[in-house]
Amino acid sequence: MFRKIMVPVDLAHANRLARALQVAADLAAHYGATIVYVGVTSPQPSSVAHSPKEFAGKLARFAVAQAEAYGVSEATSHPIVAHDPSVDLDRVLDRAADETDADLIVMGSHIPRAFQMRSHGGHLASTTRRSVMLVRDAD
Repeated sequence: MFRKIMVPVDLAHANRLARALQVAADLAAHYGATIVYVGVTSPQPSSVAHSPKEFAGKLARFAVAQAEAYGVSEATSHPIVAHDPSVDLDRVLDRAADETDADLIVMGSHIPRAFQMRSHGGHLASTTRRSVMLVRDAD
C-alpha cells in the first residue's frame, strides 16, 4: 500500500519523536517501504549544526542510526535549507513530499500542553494530497 514514508524530524528535539519514529519503522516493515527522514535547517548556525553541510551529515547519520535501531531495510535522508524554518516549515514539508515522492507522511504532533504552538502536522494534513499520520507522544 505504501512504498515511501516521509518522516519530518527536528534534530534538536529528536528525543520527543520516539513514538513517531517507531510507528514509521513498523509501517515500513509491514509494507516493505523506504523511509526518508526530512530535516529543515536555516543557512545560519544553529544549536544543531554550524552549517547546512554539517546539518546534512547529522541528518544522514540519524537516518542510518534509525535504520539500525528499528531494523528498517532502507532509509535515506533529505535535508532542506529554508530561510526561516519556523515560518516556511509547512510549505517546505509539502514540497519535500513532492521531492521525495513520498506517499505517506508520519510525523509527531506538537506538545498538547503548548497551546501557543500551532500544529504543522494538522496544517500539512489539510493541504497535502498525501496520507498523513500524526503520532502523539505518550506523555
